[in-house]
Amino acid sequence: MISFVAYRLLLALATPYVIAAALGFSVGAVNGYVFNRRWTFAARDSARARLVYVVVQAAGAASTSLLVLLFVSGFGVDKVGAYVAAIPAVTVCTFMANRLWTFADRN
Repeated sequence: MISFVAYRLLLALATPYVIAAALGFSVGAVNGYVFNRRWTFAARDSARARLVYVVVQAAGAASTSLLVLLFVSGFGVDKVGAYVAAIPAVTVCTFMANRLWTFADRN
């Protein structure tokens, strides 16, 4: 929800939608590190976890932008609908990557 609100705000500020998609995703990712590490995966904080998390989230942000671009340019979906369509798949993929790699060293 945080990423969606950020995306909508960025669109309202006339940010190009492909850039807004990556930035919106990134806003949610910053929030997600603390909550995922502490509650979802009960993992220790480490330099390795932070680095892998950044890599996974950067891939998620890039994937979100590419999917939004594909949905808007390729399929004619509106910018908000394209973001709503892209986020579930990217969220599931980044969750699984975080579970398998980022927070593999659990308490």
